[in-house]
Amino acid sequence: MTETPAPIRPAELAAYLAARMCHDFISPASAISSGLDLLDDPSAQDMREEAMGLIVTSAKKLTDLLSFCRVAFGASASAETFDVRDLEKLARGVFDHMRAELEWTVDAPSLNKPAARTILNLAQMAGAALPTGGTAKVRAVQEAASVAIAIEAVGPRARLRAEVLAGLQGHPLGEGLHGHWAQAYYTQLFVADAGGRVFADVQEERVVFAATLPA
Repeated sequence: MTETPAPIRPAELAAYLAARMCHDFISPASAISSGLDLLDDPSAQDMREEAMGLIVTSAKKLTDLLSFCRVAFGASASAETFDVRDLEKLARGVFDHMRAELEWTVDAPSLNKPAARTILNLAQMAGAALPTGGTAKVRAVQEAASVAIAIEAVGPRARLRAEVLAGLQGHPLGEGLHGHWAQAYYTQLFVADAGGRVFADVQEERVVFAATLPA
């Protein structure tokens, strides 16, 4: 008989999510620090322009990631609905630092908090599924009492990490990276809490994410 894995504890999941965000933030933060060190180094004044470029680029990346995570993972103040234009801006901010391109087609003018979190998290997962480039096609339609979200990641070497698929299916972490699993597991948790469902399917050079949630 196969033993049922113990459910993940909330504090443990929170720790994994915090570690995931710190991992994303540390790279641009360290780059900013390196740029400032170059500016302070008298022997590296010929690299001043490169240092300033590194600081500006890294500061934008850090700001984009912080803004994205505030909505995708956090409570984002007391907002219960989000303008789709603002969500697109957050998603494009993240894709500015990915190899994949973003194609955004969302008909509804606004989305409730669970749907907003879902579309942002799935969009980021779709971008991560295209490590060598491609296009993440984001679609969402609101009809009557439900929101349908479909995201296709299309490109050469498109792939979905096993831990991401496990997380979206609500399985505890086995092998793999905690951060990728935690984002997926967290996504399926708040989708389920909202009364919705989330899926993923892997095909040749194509990964598809889909979710349905109450409007």
